[in-house]
Amino acid sequence: MTTRTELHAEPPRASLLARLLDSDLFYSFTRSPVTVVAAIVTLVYITAALCAPLISPQNPFDPATLNLLEGFTPPMQPNEFTSKVFWLGTDAQGRDIFSAILYGSRVSLLVGFAAVGFAAVLGIGLGLLSGYVGGWVDAFIMRVADVQLSFPAILIALLIFGVFKGIVPPAMQDRVAIYVLIVAIGLSDWVQYARTVRSSTMAEKNKEYVQAARVIGVPAPLILVRHILPNVMGPVLVIATIGLALAIILESTLSFLGVGVPPTQPSLGTLIRVGQDFLFSGEWWIVMFPGAALLILALSVNLLGDWLRDALNPRLRG
Repeated sequence: MTTRTELHAEPPRASLLARLLDSDLFYSFTRSPVTVVAAIVTLVYITAALCAPLISPQNPFDPATLNLLEGFTPPMQPNEFTSKVFWLGTDAQGRDIFSAILYGSRVSLLVGFAAVGFAAVLGIGLGLLSGYVGGWVDAFIMRVADVQLSFPAILIALLIFGVFKGIVPPAMQDRVAIYVLIVAIGLSDWVQYARTVRSSTMAEKNKEYVQAARVIGVPAPLILVRHILPNVMGPVLVIATIGLALAIILESTLSFLGVGVPPTQPSLGTLIRVGQDFLFSGEWWIVMFPGAALLILALSVNLLGDWLRDALNPRLRG
């Protein structure tokens, strides 16, 4: 006998994974072979960087594991003294280039993700405040953003990095260099998030659901976090994905110029700076392979960002 509870029972909801596999976003993803390849390459890079101590033949930044007799060994050729074969060759100190790329990718990805997270939190917070409050607060934040946009990001990062280096004692500079680099890149990239979130917030704050929340007495911070923020996250995800590639390139550029991470924790940019000294002496692999690794990583992340921008654009859905 069917009870009243059974008659009014709601159908079971599909799981999060099932809804994701049935979404337009996943369909768009599977229909783009370039995006699938970019996602696989990015995932392989992140996994290899996280597992670098497990899969790398040596710790390239531990002097105890290095042998100067193995220096300048060409790729896939046995060393004339030890007969060891290195996939991507070695540098002047006998460091395995493959291992150096794995460990260098860890630093580049760490700085990239942390800088994007810092810039996103700062930009989203200021964008929500500017768009919701308006008035002189909006004018002040946007004028600061306009001034910062008139300068290249690398100049802003160099200025911030230089100020921190002047404040921090020399004995502590190597220990805090990565944190300073994250803050410098983040402060140079928050404007895009703030301007995008501000424009979306100004459109959302006049809608009925926000006005209803005000009427029933919901505090403004709660309205921003619970109601407006989820509706402005689409463009933010696109900016963050593309911004990750730009942050990695900016970090590599700063490290290449010698103002990035310390030599004891080199990133891909540091490896390229070291390798370019030997480019014209015949040891081409020292700079070529780290440069190719940086190029492939940045290109893959950029392709993912381009796909996400198109997939989340309602005007392009057909």
